[in-house]
Parts: sequence; C-alpha cells; structure tokens
Amino acid sequence: MTSTTDIQSPTLYPFLLVLFTGTICSSMVGSFMAYYIVEGLGGAPWTISLYAGGVTVLGIICTRTFGRWLDAGVTPFPLIGVALAGYLLAATALSISPSFWAVFSFGVLGFGLSSSAVSTMFSLGSVVTEQVHMTRGRSNAFLRATTSTAWMIGAAVAFLFSERFGEGAVFKLALALAICWALMWWRIIPREMTLRPKARSRQIVSARKPMGLWLAAAFVFCLSSAHSLTFSALPLFYVREVGLPGYAPGMAFSMKTFVEVFAIFTTPTIISRFGLKGPLVVVAVLATVTILLLSYVQTYPQMLAGAALEGLYYGLYASIGLSFLQSSSGDRPAQATALYWNVLSVSGILAGPATGLIAQYYDFRAVILVASAVAAFAALLLFVSTFRKRLR
Repeated sequence: MTSTTDIQSPTLYPFLLVLFTGTICSSMVGSFMAYYIVEGLGGAPWTISLYAGGVTVLGIICTRTFGRWLDAGVTPFPLIGVALAGYLLAATALSISPSFWAVFSFGVLGFGLSSSAVSTMFSLGSVVTEQVHMTRGRSNAFLRATTSTAWMIGAAVAFLFSERFGEGAVFKLALALAICWALMWWRIIPREMTLRPKARSRQIVSARKPMGLWLAAAFVFCLSSAHSLTFSALPLFYVREVGLPGYAPGMAFSMKTFVEVFAIFTTPTIISRFGLKGPLVVVAVLATVTILLLSYVQTYPQMLAGAALEGLYYGLYASIGLSFLQSSSGDRPAQATALYWNVLSVSGILAGPATGLIAQYYDFRAVILVASAVAAFAALLLFVSTFRKRLR
C-alpha cells in the first residue's frame, strides 16, 4: 500500500510550472482551433460544433474515468502521461499535415485525451499543497490563478504567432511547447505519488454520491452556463450590434482575465471568514447584475469597466465554486474535481448552439439577457438549498 507521505513530493512552484506549461499548450489550441477550422481550412461554421463535440465528449469520458481511478489509488503520473501523449500525437499530426482530415481524426483524438490533464493536475495539486500545509481554499486559488494566467498568455500567443507566421505554424509552436511540457512532467511529477492509500479508496469508490454533490454541481452548471453564454455572445455583440472596433473583444478578454487573477487570490481570505455558500450566493447575484450591465454597454470605456466586473465575479466563482464542489463530495476529491471540469466543459459546448439559436431569432443582446437570467436562477437555487438546510 502506497501513501502520499511515503513518496517525495515536488515543491509547489515546480509543480505549478508544469501546470502552467500544460495549460498554455491547451489554451493555444482551445482558443485557436475554431478560427483555424473556418479561416485556415475554409470549413463551414457548423463544423466547429463537430470538432468541439468530439473533443468534449472524449474529454468528459477520460476526465470522469481518470477521477474514479485516482480515488481508487491509481498514481496520477501515467494518467498525465496519457494526456500528454494525446497532445503530442495531435500536435505532431497537424504540424506535418494541417488539414481538415487531420483535425477531425488525430486532432479530436489527441486533444480530447489531453483535455483530461488539467483535472488530474488539480487532483495531484491538492496533495502537493497539503504537504506544504496549505489550506484547500488557498490551494485552489493558486491552481486557478495559474490556469487563468496561462489562458491569458496562450490565447494571445496563438493568434499573434498565426498572424506573423501563418496558421499552420501555430501547431509547430504547440508541438515545441508540448515537448517542454513532457520533459517537465518526466522530471518533476513523482511516479508513485497517490491521492490516498488504495485499500481505503476501494471503499470510497463504492459509496453513493451524496445529494449535496449534485446540488452543488447544478449550481456550478447554471453559473458556468451563464458565463459561457456571455463569453460566446459578447464579441459579436460588441462588434456587430454596438459598433466597437474589431480589437475590442480581445482587450475586453485581457481586462477580464487580469482582474480575474487578482480576484482569485482574495478567495482564501473570503472562505476563511465567511465560508462557502454565503459568498457564492453574493457572487451569483454579482454575476446577474454584471451580465445585465454588459447588455447595456455602448462605449469602449463601458466595455472595459464591464470586463473588469466580469473578471471580478468569475475569479471569485472559479475558485470558491471548486472548493464548494469538493466540500460536497465527502471522500471523493478527484471525482469532484473531475465533475467540476466536466460541468465547465458541458456548459461551454452547450453555450455555442444556444447562442446561435437565440441570436438567430432575436439578437446577441438577447443572449446576454438570457445569461443574466440563468445566473439569477443559480443564485436562487443555492439560496433555497441553504435555507432548506437551515430549517431541518
């Protein structure tokens, strides 16, 4: 039986470097692929849904399966290796032949497998941070801030590299970074570290999921859906309906992510002082008001102010929401973490068709108004569940 205390743990910052590098690799492809399918390959916009659907379904299956294995005592090292191998396969294939068939074969398979990496790394990160006596809230803040910063950098690098060297060059850069990621994984991640002893885990996996976990997942799904709908609609709303310049959505995203990172680091203090549910109700209300205000943006300064508010609520939600879901999972932390990322993936993929359908019959401002209503429902759901629990 192997315990985490028997295995030498990596120090925190080298571990965060591995997470940061892997997330940059993922964010480059995640932000660029839709653009590449339409602009680089000349595909119809609906083909984006085929690619995104294939990657998301495979990613959800892998993330859920890997989470169950981690709670059963399987070591994270080979599971991260599987995700890495998938990324290397896809990046290599697209570097050699950046074609339509390569995207929908090697791309879907490889990038679908690689999407499981962040959940596995978060589960392992909880063990690494425990060994340096870091609370769960502070641990989640560090991990979320690392991934948010990587997304801010990776998305920008992909489009800048594409504009300067051509669309196909992005996959060559992705391959080079993936090789660096693989070297860090091999050198830094312990091969035998587990989340808990295997004997204890077999009993845990057979336990039934508590109702509180599903209620927490429903809240996360609603608020994530509100964010995903807003994220999908805002660029077209700003450019087509408000008349802002084409670079405006990119600046809004940078402002949002910048504020988001700082907001994330305030969450350990908030959790220690006010707990989880109370702050999340406030965050959901803030999200409702913020998204509603975004639907009334008419000028560039208003857009930046709205993006800052969006980054504030989403940064608080991203970190506290993960801790909330984990606190509802009992002794199944890896499965709760996997559920968190799967809920985010599902809400993201459903937001695309929903945005298109609403905008087809109304406009993109209507999508944002619907998102505000969904955020309000998330606040109501959590408030009612908290109130009912207090009455018992």
